[in-house]
Amino acid sequence: MDELDRNILGLLGADARMSVATLARRLRVARSTLQARLDRLETTGVIVGYTLKLGEAGRQSRLRASVLLTIEPRAQAACLTRMKSIAEIERVFTTSGRFDLLLEVAAPNTHVLDQVLDEIGSMAGVKASESLIHLATKIDRAV
Repeated sequence: MDELDRNILGLLGADARMSVATLARRLRVARSTLQARLDRLETTGVIVGYTLKLGEAGRQSRLRASVLLTIEPRAQAACLTRMKSIAEIERVFTTSGRFDLLLEVAAPNTHVLDQVLDEIGSMAGVKASESLIHLATKIDRAV
């Protein structure tokens, strides 16, 4: 990836709906050059999709939490399989340190969040969990 690729990703990260013509104009390159770059970024897996990013108004009806889990070593695969069936679990990351997994969870209310946390905690192989409810977003640079 070169500077042009990084600039493309930066602009698309801010507005994934930006047209190819607008991107090319802002980056001062030919539209065909930009399209070729986008095709390459998609083909190589750098860009895997285009999506929307909810603003604060869109997130108000969703309670978000991070859940840190300690898992028995041989149980991780089975836990991950079960987690795939829980719609409120949006992302799961492996981690280094004292926790094995970090889950990003979103629920419409505390009742549903509590049910999800109970379901996660009751999984065979889950040794310990710690939940952190997100209150307000202060900085968001995620692409």
